[in-house]
Amino acid sequence: MAFQDIRKIRKGWSREDVRFMILVFIAVAGLLALNITLARILPGGEWLSLRWNGARAYLFEGIEPYSATVAERVQLLVYGRNAFSSEYGYVLNDPFYIVLLYSPLALFRDFAIARSIWMLFSEAALVGIVLFTLRLLEWQPPRWILISLFAFSLLGYYSLQSLLSASPTIFITFLYLSILLALHSFNDELAGALLLLAAYQWEVGALYFFFILVLVIANKRWSVLTGFGMVIFVMLIVSFLTYSGWLLPYTRAVLSDWHRGAALNLNSILEFWFPDSRIPLGTSIAVSLLILVFIEMIGAAQGHFRRIAWVTSLSLAATPLIGFPIFSSNYAALIPAFILILLLVFERWNRRQTLASVLVLMIAFLLPFGLYIASHLTQERAYTDLLTVLPPIVTIVALYWMRWFAVRSPRTWMDQVGLRK
Repeated sequence: MAFQDIRKIRKGWSREDVRFMILVFIAVAGLLALNITLARILPGGEWLSLRWNGARAYLFEGIEPYSATVAERVQLLVYGRNAFSSEYGYVLNDPFYIVLLYSPLALFRDFAIARSIWMLFSEAALVGIVLFTLRLLEWQPPRWILISLFAFSLLGYYSLQSLLSASPTIFITFLYLSILLALHSFNDELAGALLLLAAYQWEVGALYFFFILVLVIANKRWSVLTGFGMVIFVMLIVSFLTYSGWLLPYTRAVLSDWHRGAALNLNSILEFWFPDSRIPLGTSIAVSLLILVFIEMIGAAQGHFRRIAWVTSLSLAATPLIGFPIFSSNYAALIPAFILILLLVFERWNRRQTLASVLVLMIAFLLPFGLYIASHLTQERAYTDLLTVLPPIVTIVALYWMRWFAVRSPRTWMDQVGLRK
């Protein structure tokens, strides 16, 4: 190394670097202050409260984290009372090694502080989701689309739902993309380690997890399982040394949550609207989707990485419709699918890229808010149910529609707009 280079290293950061870091620190401090204010005045935070209360109950009160006491504290936050038997019970159903990951936040007595920190990192993860998705798709969009995607990811209806409820879905989606990037760069052990951290919110990523297993087996990437096994061994040892008897109450909590969540799945919604149906619509849709997604998984197992991203998006969109409880805060997991759809629109209609992209962005941003306003003005259940089931259905339809356009050689009339003199 040249002597001049050594002198530069010894000098450390330049003034511009210092100014930049000061600006970043001020921005982060300001955003954290704003989040603290919002956390104190806005309702919500129930999903973080569930984990925060569970961790604090065990660490500082000696209370079983999977007990009814923890569930009742969250029910009081959500309903203002104990939940009825027909309502969702908010029972903690995370493995204990996941609960331990919330210990740093459990050190804060004030839940508003813990919630504001969670929101800050969630906002950073939303930005990361956009950047990681673009990197996976190898797409460098125009600056105005990039800014629009950041705005959509932070201010979209379902992103706000996830932020306000402090759902872990945002971080889990970030982990999903990190796993794909690790696989893409052949960091298989890292992919396996990250896969363990994402292997617990099955209502978000059950099919995604299965797809990763298909990829590992089809491509003989056994190092992924090695990384997964090593990390789960360490996590289980730590969790059992910390609390040796967590497995049985955890199993009871999972079964209780599954029973209470049955009233929130697709089948319960369809039974309300089609009470006289002679066939189980929800079960039929779930079986059809499982077969369809499995066929796509097999076809993409050794395909181009963009096809893997497409099947990943399809898996995340189909998971809420196969019998799991549906929560609108989980739809932050559909952001990568939306970016992929926007990419296909941008590439397909090359004569009207700006117009088509703006239309897709406006519809995706405004329609959920419109349904939300309509549901509050009219008190009609139809609008609430549309808010619940429309995102995955529209995502699946759009993914297939845009894939059909991407591989179809004849041009449509939309492609020809602007070509005629």
